Amino acid sequence: MDHGEEVGFRVPKGRSGAKKVSCEECYFHCNLLCALSVDEPCATFRPDHPEGLRPPRQMRFHFRQERLTRSAWAFPTAQEQAALHR
Repeated sequence: MDHGEEVGFRVPKGRSGAKKVSCEECYFHCNLLCALSVDEPCATFRPDHPEGLRPPRQMRFHFRQERLTRSAWAFPTAQEQAALHR
């Protein structure tokens, strides 16, 4: 029995729909620019496209809307501080 089933949750098994890539599909290999002699794709793998080398996809920023209209805590005003020291 798998440990994940004993505790009551499922253990993720990774990406099942991810396509396997090979060096033969790499831009650098196809254009004779690869200097590595490895049997699997390396960290610099970029797909070969007819229009050439494209930069890797970047993450997008999603700005959150401001939830608070005022701060939860603020410094006392000058008048409040003066009143404390009288």
